Amino acid sequence: MLYHIYKLIEHWDVPGLGIMQYISFRAAAAVLVSLLITVVFGKKIIRFLQRKQIGEEVRDLGLAGQMEKKGTPTMGGLIILASILIPTLLFARLDNIYIWLMIITTVWLGTIGFIDDYIKVFKKDKEGLAGKFKILGQVSLGLIVGATLFFHSDVIVREKVKDANGKFITEVVVDNFTGQQVVHYTTEDVKSTRTTIPFVKNQELDYRFFVKFLPDSWEDVAVWILYIVVIIFIITAVSNATNLTDGLDGLAAGTTAISGLTLGILAYVSGHVLLADYLNIMYIPNIGELSVFVAAFIGATVGFLWYNAYPAQVFMGDTGSLALGGILAVFAIIIRKEIMLPIFCGVFVAENLSVILQVSYFKHTKRKYGEGRRIFLMSPLHHHYQKKGYHESKIVTRFWIVAILLAVISIVTLKVR
Repeated sequence: MLYHIYKLIEHWDVPGLGIMQYISFRAAAAVLVSLLITVVFGKKIIRFLQRKQIGEEVRDLGLAGQMEKKGTPTMGGLIILASILIPTLLFARLDNIYIWLMIITTVWLGTIGFIDDYIKVFKKDKEGLAGKFKILGQVSLGLIVGATLFFHSDVIVREKVKDANGKFITEVVVDNFTGQQVVHYTTEDVKSTRTTIPFVKNQELDYRFFVKFLPDSWEDVAVWILYIVVIIFIITAVSNATNLTDGLDGLAAGTTAISGLTLGILAYVSGHVLLADYLNIMYIPNIGELSVFVAAFIGATVGFLWYNAYPAQVFMGDTGSLALGGILAVFAIIIRKEIMLPIFCGVFVAENLSVILQVSYFKHTKRKYGEGRRIFLMSPLHHHYQKKGYHESKIVTRFWIVAILLAVISIVTLKVR
């Protein structure tokens, strides 16, 4: 909003206002405002939740310190949503399709999570929103995101042009800084269904590759269907995995902040023409604006830790966890790094897999031996370590460390190819 106001009065030449044209400044402002909203207004929202008796209902699972959490205000995800949306609307360019996709994702999944929390708290139904309605909401979002990315004219990538023999076309140009002759690839902006393959140089995965065997008249429809199915799967998997991770004080907020920072770095280099050329990675025009959104995202999650770190004064609930997971998923899809999600979101993957393995093994052994057996003492994975006697603050800290290591590995993939 402020950027567009600046463009309207740009001819007045107001001193200092020109700084609004720089993404770096607007991203820095977004993270500061996000932190301020979370820390300053977070306390007021917590008090409001306490007055309305919007407290967590806790089932006794025999975990240390678990029953002490009973009555702690939940639905704190409202703090996170406000801290993301307000700075984004203030500092981002609202004529950017990627920004609107992230705003829609945040509101869409935040609303689904809010309804789920509302049913749990006010209707006293521990099951919350029926699973089929959650899935329907996630599928609907996948359709919106997939259709926009596939058909919108502003969603393009800059690809290297190949000759008739399949070799990249190059040209010799003079570097403006060194004055030396250098070889540059010839490029063009095109609609594309390509995405990045980590650890591989000069190769991207094209979803169209999987439907090449079909007749030309069917190929476009088939690749569109495949693309939509993949996006729906990613959004559903990551948002639900983040939801499962939200079981200890500060765990989900801290790990999503680390993953968000990783995505921010990947988005910045993918949207910077010189860095993308230097790193030999896919350049995506207009993607740099997402730096403003991800800055607000990081500020919101880090700021939320002010009240959510052990011992938590508020829980984010599904209002926050579903939205955070969906944001990570859609953001990764937009910057064409979705194949890297299992790396920098490895903590969420491990949590999700622990539940899948536990349930599958229990059902298998019950059919085979007449009684169910378990791989873990309890799932998701963080509860396994609680059962082993680890204090939850130690578990959370170690999960953060693992998330940082995975983030570093993800950044390193830009060079190790």
